[in-house]
Amino acid sequence: MTGNERIIRLKTVLARTGLSRSTLYRKIADGTFPRQVPISTRGAGWYESTINQWIHDPAGWRAANAGMES
Repeated sequence: MTGNERIIRLKTVLARTGLSRSTLYRKIADGTFPRQVPISTRGAGWYESTINQWIHDPAGWRAANAGMES
């Protein structure tokens, strides 16, 4: 990860992926969408590069990252 990594918020992620909010959270629970990263006590977002990877290959995202999640 580079020092210039952007964190994007939910509204931007929904617009970029075309997913609904409920579908996005269901995919997170299923392990087929990247998890959020905390950015404050009550705030979270996603690394833009991770979302770009998911957009590039949504069906293969889980297979490519299955070993990274515990």
